[in-house]
Amino acid sequence: MGHLRVVIAAGALVFGGSAAAQEWDTYTSMQDHFRVHVPCEFSIETIDWESEYGSTLPARVYSCNAGSRGDYKVTVADYTNALDIYLAREGRNEADYVDLYWEIDIRASVIYAASQIRQREGEITFDAYHYVDRIEGEQIQMTYPDERRLYAAIYLHNSKLYILEATVDPRTPPPGMFQQSLGFVDDEGNRIRYQNFADAPKVLNAPDRAERARLRELRRQQQEQNQQ
Repeated sequence: MGHLRVVIAAGALVFGGSAAAQEWDTYTSMQDHFRVHVPCEFSIETIDWESEYGSTLPARVYSCNAGSRGDYKVTVADYTNALDIYLAREGRNEADYVDLYWEIDIRASVIYAASQIRQREGEITFDAYHYVDRIEGEQIQMTYPDERRLYAAIYLHNSKLYILEATVDPRTPPPGMFQQSLGFVDDEGNRIRYQNFADAPKVLNAPDRAERARLRELRRQQQEQNQQ
């Protein structure tokens, strides 16, 4: 996997050259705390993100078309208020009966997003664990029936799910600069670099034991009200 990452990055330099590299700009989102190199100007769209366990979450899609260099997109699904959204949901499924499922919904979001990509029509050519600055995720590459190639990467950090997608034509070099440049930033715009995997939070302000007990009691009260 490490060798593949080196090959992709090297390919971008060989085919693109220094002149093409200058056309890539660094885009920084202070709202969603990430930055990435992209060869076109992002437009931003607000959408609803349907989670695995039936919560509707706010999300933003950063997208642009770079002509012969392909289409680029970053989708950020915001699970920050997942607990409140979970408790306010209508309808019932298995998530209603286990207090931890709102948090499981967050922790499993990378796997869920990857499963959605795998369901597209095309051939998976690469699918493996990946990480950026100790923030864990997954990379997927797919060839569509029309021979266009998808390079996707998915990461979870501080209750936000990041899905990067670059779609290029068959003869276009791999978008290594896009994939390898992703970084996460703090409120001042400084890149976050964790020394240990355990230091990189998946769930923002994950509840401790006392908070979990409070949530269970709240859930019990809501169930009693529903039964009246």
